[in-house]
Amino acid sequence: MSQLPLALGGTTFGWTSDEDTSHRVLDMFVDAGGTFVDTSDSYSYWAPGHTGGESEHIIGSWLARGDRDRIVLGSKVGDRPGLRGLAADTVAAAIDGSLQRLRTDHIDLYWAHFDDPGTPLEDTAVAFDGLVRAGKVRQIGLSNYTGERIRAWVEFARREGLAVPVALQPLYNLVSREPYERDVAPVAADLGLAVYPYQAPASGLLTGKYASAADLEGGGQRRYMAREFLNDNDRALATVRVVREIARERGTVAATVAMSWLRGRPGVAAPIASARTVAQLPPMLASATFELTVEERDRLDRPAPD
Repeated sequence: MSQLPLALGGTTFGWTSDEDTSHRVLDMFVDAGGTFVDTSDSYSYWAPGHTGGESEHIIGSWLARGDRDRIVLGSKVGDRPGLRGLAADTVAAAIDGSLQRLRTDHIDLYWAHFDDPGTPLEDTAVAFDGLVRAGKVRQIGLSNYTGERIRAWVEFARREGLAVPVALQPLYNLVSREPYERDVAPVAADLGLAVYPYQAPASGLLTGKYASAADLEGGGQRRYMAREFLNDNDRALATVRVVREIARERGTVAATVAMSWLRGRPGVAAPIASARTVAQLPPMLASATFELTVEERDRLDRPAPD
């Protein structure tokens, strides 16, 4: 999907990045060779006064300048207030809203954002196939699905001659490796699906700015989100220390090291990461060409707690 092995997430657009800043981040990304921009119709409903779709609006205003052919565009359905779930009617309404906000006639990669146990998987697969046949969607992907449900969708689609999912978007990074590695990775490899992990920098935990649990105390949405990755506190913080050590030894920054590790994992096509400002983008771009040694990867895989 992406020539540069890096995908730009649109979570911050319209939330912590205003329109002008978002446009500058998008410009820098594509000027550096990036092609895959990913968002959702739900971003950023959680912010005060927001309803979802803010990110799509901003990307749409950027695309309106004539940038549509420069990118592979991804968006998601299933988590926007008022349009939750993956029933056929919901999917049909959601795609039209996304296309309008994005100011385009098609989405290149349309993701089922979360599994919907209340809707038969077969019905959702048929609904997504209809979007492909209508030309509104080029290809489909699955986000936050278990290995079992991924396999069920793909096998049903193949058997029935429907559009088959081509990509997965799981939560996966250096401090959040399960259940992806145990449950999803083997299925992705067996079915030949491209993997685009989200939360590559773990909400800032892997950027090096938080050296201890104490650094994460206090308010703020970003600190709260980063704390969510400290379930195994000792191991997570030990991993952060190793990331910082390697960055110091190699003359780079922690985010570059952490994202390079992720880029080099089996089956990973490109990590997805968001940049709130243009200053946050260069370390992400550097990770696309930064190579870790075997010894450095081993240190990252097996950090020793203090």
